[in-house]
Amino acid sequence: MGAQDNDVFFHVEDVPSPHMCFIFALQQAILCIGSTLSIPFILGDQLCTDLFPAQEKANVIAQLLSISMFMCGIATLLQTTFGVRLGIIQGGSHVFIAPIVAMMSLEKWKCPTSLEIPSANGTNITTFMNQDQKDELWQSRLREIQGNLMLASLIQVILGCTGIMGLLLKYIGPLTIAPTISLIGLSLTAVAADFNRTHWGIAILTLVLIGFFTLIIGRVRVPCLGFSLKKKCYVFRYPVFQLMPVLLSVGICWLLSYILTVTDTLTNDPKSPAYKARTDSRLDVVSDIDWFSFPLPFSFGIPTVSAAGFVGMLGATLSSVIESVGDYFAAARISNASPPPPHAINRGIAAEGFSSIISGMVGAGHATTSYSGNIGAIGITKVASRRVFQVAGLILLIGGIIGKFGAVLTLIPDPIIGGTLTIVFGMVAAVGISVLQFIDFSSTRNLTILAISMILGLMIPQWLSQNTDAIDTGSEDLDQVLKVLLGTAMFVGGVLGFILDNLVPGTLEERGILKWRESLYTKSGGAMKPVMYEYPYVTKYIKKINCCSYFPLSPTFNKELNCSCCSKENETHEPSKGQEYHLAVGNGGAQDLDHGDTKF
Repeated sequence: MGAQDNDVFFHVEDVPSPHMCFIFALQQAILCIGSTLSIPFILGDQLCTDLFPAQEKANVIAQLLSISMFMCGIATLLQTTFGVRLGIIQGGSHVFIAPIVAMMSLEKWKCPTSLEIPSANGTNITTFMNQDQKDELWQSRLREIQGNLMLASLIQVILGCTGIMGLLLKYIGPLTIAPTISLIGLSLTAVAADFNRTHWGIAILTLVLIGFFTLIIGRVRVPCLGFSLKKKCYVFRYPVFQLMPVLLSVGICWLLSYILTVTDTLTNDPKSPAYKARTDSRLDVVSDIDWFSFPLPFSFGIPTVSAAGFVGMLGATLSSVIESVGDYFAAARISNASPPPPHAINRGIAAEGFSSIISGMVGAGHATTSYSGNIGAIGITKVASRRVFQVAGLILLIGGIIGKFGAVLTLIPDPIIGGTLTIVFGMVAAVGISVLQFIDFSSTRNLTILAISMILGLMIPQWLSQNTDAIDTGSEDLDQVLKVLLGTAMFVGGVLGFILDNLVPGTLEERGILKWRESLYTKSGGAMKPVMYEYPYVTKYIKKINCCSYFPLSPTFNKELNCSCCSKENETHEPSKGQEYHLAVGNGGAQDLDHGDTKF
């Protein structure tokens, strides 16, 4: 394992011992719970469940909660095994909340004022909806969300399978990647603040403990007991604080919240924000959710589609795709691996789209996307193992099938989730900023492009949130698309950086393209092989089929990876005779990547 601060203890292809793998995976699963499971509660309001008695509303939310957990597990397994194959957790996307709210605000889907049914014959007899009618009230709205989500996600699959996003990579440099990744973290501060505001004391304690375990005593190796047939019982030292800071911090603060709950130090008023700091604030979910439930396709009926709903979902899908591309680069960089080649980017996008289609089929009510917070956590835990994230996907999958298991995880108080999200979102922003090390900071051109991208990336979404009626093109569908796109900070900043960096004159060296590409391209016996992004066992057979090199999802797809343009710009960076450059899998210069067969 590396000893440097920016190194990781477990690299992407490393496989920790089974018990440690489970602990690391549980840590990642816990980290994504707050954001993922907040979506069913948000959806509940849009599905008119506020009109239901508390018990019935809790049952609907518990059902959506189980489906969300199930889909997070399915999407994570697909992404880490068949998609980009990096350590990335897939979860519910909040980007799709905006078009859902806009869709449900249409006259057709507005919630009734009560559950009363108007009398047809003019009498004063008041009747109320029966159970079937109440089910139809929220399920009809969910079917509308399902249909439009599936159709928009199909576009995402097409983007991945055709390789369009992968082809754009040759135009992307540090001045595009830096604002995109940085603004992902900076734009999520409001999400963390919403969790923190329930109890800032507990949130800050969680943050401080994570920082203390990581920065102060992270290098301390704790004596632990071990057993093997050869050594029998023995003592070994293990960097517990460095590898499990989130889990330790969550455990300590959860215990503190429990003590404050049983002593009634925390308020027991459900209307108070501080109530969510109690460990029993969501006990009703645990009691109401079924022990076992397996989500089935179209269990709520046949999905419906509308033009307005599709266009709104399409705008959210495009934003999600761009965000995911930035996440792939961030995950590779923070994992001490080279950025993924085009075929891995293509597979990642296609895998997310396919998972979102499944999500729509089973009725999750949201798409799935890469979670920046879990990527940032790699920088804290130093664990980037693909196997760990696959186990995390299994934990989330089991949590969705065994309802009680997933419900117990939702008992983690909001401020504890908020404290962890605060530091990991900061890590995401820092990773984006670190990409700027390749550009020439003495260049006014670079500083101006960066300034415009960052400030407008933060300003435009903030202004739009305060002036929701500012965009009026005369087309309601187009308005929804523009509101979603311009309301996403990383989209605004990333697109501005991309356009300006490619339009404003500047040398490759000045733009940081030369140094950045040197970090993307690595040598291994005179040729570069992106081994970690290839499929195990089957890649050697795919390489024998020449036509596969034209298929954007194939590990042998390399039609856009030639780097000869770099040498033309600056002779000092010209590769030696006979040396061929291909986009590979390392970070920070040349590394030997010949690790043998890729592991599942």
